[in-house]
Amino acid sequence: MIVTVDTNVIFSALYSNLGASHQILKLILEEKIELALSPQIYFEYYDMLVREDNLAKLNLMVEEVEDILDLLALLAQKHSIYFLLRPNLIDEKDNMVVECAFASNSEYLITSNVRHFKSSELKGFKFKVVTPREFYKLWESSYE
Repeated sequence: MIVTVDTNVIFSALYSNLGASHQILKLILEEKIELALSPQIYFEYYDMLVREDNLAKLNLMVEEVEDILDLLALLAQKHSIYFLLRPNLIDEKDNMVVECAFASNSEYLITSNVRHFKSSELKGFKFKVVTPREFYKLWESSYE
């Protein structure tokens, strides 16, 4: 199963080991699900995670974030995006997440900000936009 994961889910997964986001990260690392990754998303992950205030919240150093992202990149299904698919979402950076989900034929786009993806322009896409909790419940009921 291929999934595209929004930056907020990666942050939450590193912030706490108690929630669904952390469980999703474990599924990726255990290669039970496959992460779709584009260069744009990789660098968005990097830019957000290495901000000084976020490093402090995560209690991580830049090198540790780089190691985590290198591992994700190694395991991920990589996609180069050669088009601009702009469904005019509230947050411009969410458009690149949609592009990756579309290009990778992801089954799910996992985000904590589902409301940002409420657009009639997304209704024709094959992927489903879900929260980490919704995804993990779906995964548990189907695969465990």
